[in-house]
Formats: sequence, C-alpha cells, structure tokens
Amino acid sequence: MARRRLRSGTVVLGGMGVLAATLTSCGSEPDERCIDPVTYEVLPDYECDDDGDGHTSGRYYYGGSVRSGKVSGGSYDKSAVDTGGFGGSSSGGG
Repeated sequence: MARRRLRSGTVVLGGMGVLAATLTSCGSEPDERCIDPVTYEVLPDYECDDDGDGHTSGRYYYGGSVRSGKVSGGSYDKSAVDTGGFGGSSSGGG
C-alpha cells in the first residue's frame, strides 16, 4: 500500500487556522472605568464600589476613550463592547 504524504502547504495552512482561532478566542477584556453617569467624567474606582448601603455615585463604563477627563464611545454593558481580539482596538456603542 502506498503511503500518502501531506503537502507542506496543507500543513502550514491548517496550522495557521488553528493559530488564528486561538488568538481570536483569547481577546482582551475591555477597559473598565468608573464614571459619573450624568457628566461622563471619570471618577476614582471607589466611587463605583458599593459600600453596602446601596449608594454609589458612579457606574462602571466599558471601552471607549477618555478626552479631557470625559469618556465617550463605550457602553455600560460589558458584553456590548467589542474588544477587537488580538491586535485590535476597543470600540463599542451605547
């Protein structure tokens, strides 16, 4: 019986597919910022931490960018923010 040999191109392409799938599935987490929900100004993290009495002045906001102390282009919903995967950029709507 003749033994079948794989061409090196087939092996390389198959390996690249596995590598691409692995890198895509290991996307980074979006940036998490504590912001004032009215003014969208960035606040210290402790302003978003619930101290047990149910009162916090800030909300966590995901993704986006900060300019002049205010955030834009992200979302309050972490799952709605596209992390861009490996080598991508964060963006989202909200």
